[in-house]
Amino acid sequence: MERHEYEVMAHVEHTLWWYVGMRQIADAWLSTIPATHLPRRILDAGCGTGGNLTWLQRYGIPVGFDYSATACTYAAQSGIAVVQASIEAIPFADASFDLVTSFEVIYHKGVRDDVGALRECLRVLKPGGQLLLRLPAFEWLRGHHDTRVHSERRYTHTQMIERVTAAGFIVQKSSYVNTLLLPMALVQRITEHFSTEHISEQSDLQLPSPFINRIGLTALAVEARLLQIGVQLPIGVSLLCMAQRPMTSQTEQ
Repeated sequence: MERHEYEVMAHVEHTLWWYVGMRQIADAWLSTIPATHLPRRILDAGCGTGGNLTWLQRYGIPVGFDYSATACTYAAQSGIAVVQASIEAIPFADASFDLVTSFEVIYHKGVRDDVGALRECLRVLKPGGQLLLRLPAFEWLRGHHDTRVHSERRYTHTQMIERVTAAGFIVQKSSYVNTLLLPMALVQRITEHFSTEHISEQSDLQLPSPFINRIGLTALAVEARLLQIGVQLPIGVSLLCMAQRPMTSQTEQ
């Protein structure tokens, strides 16, 4: 991911509709996880510039890591523990966490083996612990933003489920998300495809007008409510999956 993208992210991730709305989307499922007697230990795998670490404090005690030194520098300003590391070699002990979150990470060019990365997430989870995974959807939605953030792959729902189960997880919930704004994203990608200009220097993460920002927030808030009541969205710009590490078998106890 380009350094400039991290700089933009750090300045907008508490206000841009995408980040705020996607946290509401995640809340729809995270809020259904049963309460624990002790504070839940949470790992944000690929924490970026740290906005999600601050938000995850409502669910337990988070720590994070990111491959980028630039991202870690920003994330450390949250006051939450952050280390620099790869998701393919997570620097924490087996069965250390109750919850792992990973938002737009394993699709990057820097991740050579996406299933292997998910196996690392499984390894650091306690038996019965849960993974909340978000990924970009559909290769036909690839655009200039993918170039700037070094995308290697985008996924269909089937491909996501195949990788999560191949890593050893039990899928609990899955859905496309960012559905209502898909037509706008599609128009933008088509425009980029037929444009003869070079890739724009302007990040897709730039804060838009308050009116546009409100439209995005409202659309994702509606989707969050639908997910909360059990609706599985059939198509969207992104994918969301909640999965569980299997409980220890009787033979292993």
